[in-house]
Amino acid sequence: MTFEWFIAWRYLKAKRKQKFISIITWISIGGVAVGVTALIVVLAVMSGFEVDLRDKILGTTSHVVVLRHGHAGIADYREVVERIENTDHVIAASPFVLSQVMLRTEYLVAGTVLRGVDVSREAKVGDLASTIVAGDLAALAARPSAGEGEPAEDVLESEGEGTKPPGPPIMLGRELALSLGVKVGDPVTVISPLGEVTPIGTVPKLREFKVAGVFQTGMYEYDAGLAYVSLEAAQQFFGMGDLVTGIEVKVDDIYLADSVARELEEVLGHPYWTRDWKEMNRTLFSALRLEQVAMFIILVLIVLVAAFNIISTLVMVVMEKGKDIAILKAMGATRRAIMRIFVVEGLIVGCAGTIIGLVSGVIICRLLDRYQFIKLPSDVYYLETLPVRVEVSDVFLIVLAAVVMSFLATLYPSWSASRLDPVEALRYE
Repeated sequence: MTFEWFIAWRYLKAKRKQKFISIITWISIGGVAVGVTALIVVLAVMSGFEVDLRDKILGTTSHVVVLRHGHAGIADYREVVERIENTDHVIAASPFVLSQVMLRTEYLVAGTVLRGVDVSREAKVGDLASTIVAGDLAALAARPSAGEGEPAEDVLESEGEGTKPPGPPIMLGRELALSLGVKVGDPVTVISPLGEVTPIGTVPKLREFKVAGVFQTGMYEYDAGLAYVSLEAAQQFFGMGDLVTGIEVKVDDIYLADSVARELEEVLGHPYWTRDWKEMNRTLFSALRLEQVAMFIILVLIVLVAAFNIISTLVMVVMEKGKDIAILKAMGATRRAIMRIFVVEGLIVGCAGTIIGLVSGVIICRLLDRYQFIKLPSDVYYLETLPVRVEVSDVFLIVLAAVVMSFLATLYPSWSASRLDPVEALRYE
């Protein structure tokens, strides 16, 4: 241990005549600790919320979507799926049909997006099965009963002409099912706004479906505006023949989705094009990142206030130890050595507060994650507890910021101590 460290440590432990300086020292340590703790906990919660939101989005939307220019759709989708699955980093691919429709019950109407999926492949590219709260995903693949493949005008007979066979299965989001007032087993009429041409003009295309299940992703936009049917039922309803709207792709690393998307465009060539999950949700995640940066800046101000307390502590220590500084300089201590003494003292205060804040912040995050004692109204936030995810990079950045600010706070008091004239300090002693 150098004499600078030894003296700095003695100054911190020594009983001063002015106890007020000791109080300010402890306040400085506590201020740094509180700031570091707040930063770790808040950024961990925000990171947890971002990851939770990302998982919910990726549970409903795929990592990469392959589409075709124009409105014809993809005809040779089986061959395209095979070529996609042979690409590096691709786990699975599945065709889908997507279009906007209206859902009608006896008294209520709601607009939604109807998504036709290949049930046998959907489990490989999405997490729909894990979000089902009523019914079963296998029920979505049930074949239409006799008469279900007939045109809408033949299927939707009047009630007086006999009992209609049950329609093909459909799965609704929880909020959508609540807004329509339906449950598993209830019928719902799907109306396509594109319509079909008849001798009397273009009329909406209608067909009755049977609710086979209800899912809940935790995202209101999806739960209130999305419905699933089988790929065959969607193709038949929209009159697409053997065409699909696009192909959803799952990759082994979600952060490679953009590079995989570019590679797929090169492999498939024109007229195919791709979109990855980051591009489709760029605005949302950019807003979350901006909010996280803003919270970091705001909470850093707490540490900055504690750094000002470190300045006050060192200034008062320099005033109190003026005679000691003069004696050290008279004995041969250089200005740089005197400056190091007070830099070390300030860093000890800052590092002590940082370590205390680091430990307490990590402990609080562990407790929040394990015991989940902070409950949230799930009907408002779609989260029952605070999601917590401690990122090593965030913790490193917080610790670095606290230590750097503590170091900067020591510079002026240390510089002032190093410029003290020993003759003036000892003149009246």
